[in-house]
Amino acid sequence: MWYLIAKAAVSGILIATISEVAKRYPGFGGLIASLPLVSVMGMIWLWRDRPDAENMALHAASTFWFVLPSLPMFLLIPAMLREGFGFWISLIAGCVLTILLYSLTIWAAPRLGISL
Repeated sequence: MWYLIAKAAVSGILIATISEVAKRYPGFGGLIASLPLVSVMGMIWLWRDRPDAENMALHAASTFWFVLPSLPMFLLIPAMLREGFGFWISLIAGCVLTILLYSLTIWAAPRLGISL
């Protein structure tokens, strides 16, 4: 139980740090957010819980394929905000786009021989 609490605390601290840095330095906050820190922490915790090389390889490869459809969200949101759309509608549109692209990825990956 303590291990789960520690994982949640570290993750929360990371998110809070990004938020605080981005208030003052938006670009640097974006840089920190773009680092694969959460993915690396997740891989370390997964390895600790289940040290299986094949499982880890599948996890890392799946992470790569799921990062790609999430990237357009980071172009749509600022474009909508600059066009005068509100934050919440821009965020929702970005999330909907990401869900659609995730669905497309899940559908297309097996047809392209990619295991997720």
